[in-house]
Amino acid sequence: MSNTSLRLLPGVDTLLEHPVIKPLVERFGHPLSVWAARAGIELARSRAVESGFEVDLDAIAAETAATIRRISEPSMRPIINGTGVVIHTNIGRAPLGRALTLELARTCAGYCNLEFDLDSGGRGSRIELIRELLRFVTGAEDAVVVNNNAAAVLLILKTFAEGREVIISRGELIEIGGSFRIPEIMAAGGARMVEVGTTNRTHLRDYEEAITENTAVIFKAHKSNFYIGGFTEDVDLEELAALAREHNLLLVYDIGSGLLRKPESLDLEREPDVKSSLSAGADLVCFSGDKLLGGPQAGIVVGKGCHVERLARHPMMRALRVGKLTLAALSFVVRAFLRDEDLLARVPLFAMLDRKPQEIERLATKLLAALQSAGVAAEIIDSKAQVGGGTLPHLVIDSRAVRLLSSDRRDRHFAEKVHHRLLQRDKPVLGILREGSLLFDVLSLFDDDIPVVAEAVKETL
Repeated sequence: MSNTSLRLLPGVDTLLEHPVIKPLVERFGHPLSVWAARAGIELARSRAVESGFEVDLDAIAAETAATIRRISEPSMRPIINGTGVVIHTNIGRAPLGRALTLELARTCAGYCNLEFDLDSGGRGSRIELIRELLRFVTGAEDAVVVNNNAAAVLLILKTFAEGREVIISRGELIEIGGSFRIPEIMAAGGARMVEVGTTNRTHLRDYEEAITENTAVIFKAHKSNFYIGGFTEDVDLEELAALAREHNLLLVYDIGSGLLRKPESLDLEREPDVKSSLSAGADLVCFSGDKLLGGPQAGIVVGKGCHVERLARHPMMRALRVGKLTLAALSFVVRAFLRDEDLLARVPLFAMLDRKPQEIERLATKLLAALQSAGVAAEIIDSKAQVGGGTLPHLVIDSRAVRLLSSDRRDRHFAEKVHHRLLQRDKPVLGILREGSLLFDVLSLFDDDIPVVAEAVKETL
């Protein structure tokens, strides 16, 4: 690239006067616009020198404008979920719903009694805002809340097993999203992991034979994101509890998925719940707040009071504790577990899982009609939905989906192109690419989503 071409690079002042940039300077301010302009000019210089790109003022302005918008506009946006995966890890796991967000606004828009005791007028404890509620719903003696379930596991290991042995079945050495693995968290907690049994079969004697003077914990991990069928065997929680008591060991159950208790109307018999796990003899149970609990990201530990108290006093609690938004949201969702009617009415996750076939058909018909009214060719097909989020891997839900039809059968990339363009909208619409088609499973759609989907598809096509 010649020096003459490089001299065509605009100055910052010139770029700020470009018709694409000038309105953004007025809207978002001079400092950000100057910073983005300098970055745009430097990028153009690098491309010109390294790859021979021609200097193009309009292209530099477009790049600068994109940078300004990326920084100044919200990067987290609401997404319409047409995947049929109810707890979708990549798009925020459990939806919180309007009732909860209204409560957050009411409680947290101004000041609140996060650590203020209204009775004494002195300093309070934030866990007291939810402790009694968690104790009642789960049957636990005590509870603490940290920022996610990985933090809960780490805190337990650091408190009770640092420098000592933790026994776990090989069939429970799980990995969850983000490459979180039980062996790695054991190492981070300073514990020595002792594996027993095999991938598919572990017996009580395997645990018993592994116990030494340095053993501190028997650790059980719920296989919430996979299951093994066939020639399998594992040890019941009651048997492990008896073994732990006999040897004065701590029995910890990482239940992960976080079902507090089982609503009578939902078919969740194969999923362990927190209340039953404590009744079966677990000393501590830890779980997530944003999976089958249906709330915000959090890690909850419940169990025997003497053990929970040690967790609460650990120096790491200061680093792992949650703030007012999480506590307010968690309180709202846990209170919904007081009655099945409230759980199904106030927590979107359970409302979706409780949808009957006729309700699913109604939503599919409504979406098809909205698309056809917008001039979009589509059809209703059978679909298989999932709970998702590393929960209930064996449960496949019969659902219905609406599939878009291309007017040009020769366009093999129709579905991919529409899928990508729908994700670029101000309110992205996420569907399913399946066997060369784009479809929207209605199990994870709200009624209010349907006209938005139809309009988005119409404008995209």
